[in-house]
Amino acid sequence: MLGVWVNFAGVVAGGLLGTLLRGGIPQKYQTALNQVLALCVLVIGVSGAIETANVLIVIISAVVGTFIGELLRIERGLDRLGEWAQARFARDEGGFAEGFVNATLLFSVGAMAVVGSLEAGLRNNPDTLLAKSVIDAVSAVIFASTFGIGVVFSAIPLTIYQGGIAALSGVLAPFLTDALINEMSAVGSLLIIGLSFNMLGLTKEHLRVGNMLPAMLVPCAYFPIAEWLGRLF
Repeated sequence: MLGVWVNFAGVVAGGLLGTLLRGGIPQKYQTALNQVLALCVLVIGVSGAIETANVLIVIISAVVGTFIGELLRIERGLDRLGEWAQARFARDEGGFAEGFVNATLLFSVGAMAVVGSLEAGLRNNPDTLLAKSVIDAVSAVIFASTFGIGVVFSAIPLTIYQGGIAALSGVLAPFLTDALINEMSAVGSLLIIGLSFNMLGLTKEHLRVGNMLPAMLVPCAYFPIAEWLGRLF
């Protein structure tokens, strides 16, 4: 679990540093940093999405997962969690909830989070999560310089998510094949692209990326159903 806690510490440290820098950066530079960060997030999303071996899986997952997420109103729950944390810990902090939600999605969605947590739990190998910690720490500095201390609190759901996978790795590992992880990562990368669009303000309405989170789990059902149908026909 070393990698999980190092990742937690990296996000907290990076977020705190970025928050300290925020007050000393003029607004026009904050805007420019936010735009270039959004472009970097877009590149991360595109590079992951094109790794899919079957674009149909990504499409089906996105449609089904978003429908489920809209029913569950996941993003509203994330917003309320961010608003509660803001009221409890940072009442006067602007952009807290936005920073919390955006950073949580960016740090948690992706193959490194899943694979790294499995390696940490199964082999006690923290290498992947240690590498991810460096990337997340740098991203947290830039994010927090724009959104503030809400980025620091994203370390909590991130740790619960990665720690949960590590703790359950013995149960999950037989089912998480390389093909499945690859498609889950591709779907997650699509969500990251949506996140970058929100940051750039490219959509007429805010994309509810939080409601798309169940899409990452749809490939877990797609593969066994496809295999079963293949046997029938």
